[in-house]
Amino acid sequence: MSVDTVVLDLRDFVDSFDALVIAAGRNDRQVRAIAEEIERRVHLSLGVKPTRVEGWTTAQWIALDYGDVIVHVFDLETRDYYDLEHLWSAAPAHRPAHQR
Repeated sequence: MSVDTVVLDLRDFVDSFDALVIAAGRNDRQVRAIAEEIERRVHLSLGVKPTRVEGWTTAQWIALDYGDVIVHVFDLETRDYYDLEHLWSAAPAHRPAHQR
């Protein structure tokens, strides 16, 4: 299970995509498992695969590009370092109900 998942609504800030999904795992194995599960569920639900995947080898930060939605799965240290939530702090943020 991912740690502290957040969806940032960026429609009012950028033209190239609508949202960022940011999640984290506790280690590289968990980061890969989370990214795999996201890919599986999106494919089953919507019938699409990411147009691009980056970071699979090291699994410190895996990015899944679905066009309008970009998914970032970090390990905890890398997430803290890049701090995308702070970078996009003006954007509305939504957290899954089970994390509130």
